[in-house]
Amino acid sequence: MNPEHIIDQTLCGAIAAAGFAVLFNVNFRLLPWCAAFGGLALAVRTICMDSGLNLEGASFAAALAAGIAVQLLRVARPDISQNALAVVGCIPMVPGSFAAKAILGLYALTTSSATSDPQTLVTTVQYTLRVAFTIGAIGTGLAIPTLFLRVRVSR
Repeated sequence: MNPEHIIDQTLCGAIAAAGFAVLFNVNFRLLPWCAAFGGLALAVRTICMDSGLNLEGASFAAALAAGIAVQLLRVARPDISQNALAVVGCIPMVPGSFAAKAILGLYALTTSSATSDPQTLVTTVQYTLRVAFTIGAIGTGLAIPTLFLRVRVSR
C-alpha cells in the first residue's frame, strides 16, 4: 500500500464530495462533514482495492464504513441530516468511467456493423453489470448501518 496514493484518493474524494454537496444544495455548514465522509469513503475503498478486493466489494466496504461513521456522528450531533451526508459522501465512488463505456457500448450495438461483433456485446454487458453491482453495493453498504444502528433521537 502506497500512503501517498491513499492520501491523494482521500483528498480527491473530499473535494468531489464537497462539490456534489454544493450541487445538491446541502447547507454550507455541512460542507466540511461532506468532505470528511467523501474522503473516508474513498480512502477505505482505496485500501480495500490495494488489498486485493474488487471494485464492488471495496465499494461495499467503503459505503459501510461511511454509513457507520454517519450513524456515530448522529449520536454526537443529532441536528445533522444523516441521509445527505451518507449519500454525498459515497457519490465519488460511483464508477463513471464504466458507466460511460457501457453507454457507448450500447450506442455501438445499435449500429448495423456491431451486430456481427459479439465482443462488443460481451464488453457492454460486463461494464453494465459492474456499474449495477457497484451501485447496488454502495446502496446496500449505506442501508445496513441505517437499519441496524439507527439512533432514536427524541425531538
